[in-house]
Amino acid sequence: MADPNYGRTTTVTTETIVTSPNIRFDPSYIRTLPGMLKAAQIILNLLGFICITVSYYSIHSRGSWFNTVAMIGFWFTGILLVFYLFHVIEKFFKIPWLKVEFVFCAVWTLFYLLAASLAAGWANRDEAFGAGAFFGYCAMVAYGYDAFLKFNAVKTGQLAQGERTTTTETVSPTAY
Repeated sequence: MADPNYGRTTTVTTETIVTSPNIRFDPSYIRTLPGMLKAAQIILNLLGFICITVSYYSIHSRGSWFNTVAMIGFWFTGILLVFYLFHVIEKFFKIPWLKVEFVFCAVWTLFYLLAASLAAGWANRDEAFGAGAFFGYCAMVAYGYDAFLKFNAVKTGQLAQGERTTTTETVSPTAY
């Protein structure tokens, strides 16, 4: 009687996620592309906020909306940057950080498109609104690119922080 498994090859893939539960400061994150993007987003949020705040029309709803978008973006991105610098993201690896960041960056891209467009509409009344609109559009591009990177990372199954080790073993049956 013939062996039904004769001629078949079995491939076994094992994945191991290596994370460190220690909270530690690691300044090397700021030199990575996501780290530089977060730093740029924080700076652009702050510059746009300052430009609109020093304007005479800052209390108008357009200025208030822009400042709301800028400050929520500033604090959320700043907290995420601190989490990455101190490996808090790695400690809580079960939270889908990349998906959270993707959704936030995608929503903030749209919010900045709206806020910067509203500010640009009043650039003829106050130059500070024009400067704020410029920084808002720059922040929109930064958040949009970050959303693109996070989408690709989620699609390929990457981890937000930590290491994933994949071992592939191919087993062929022995000949008789």
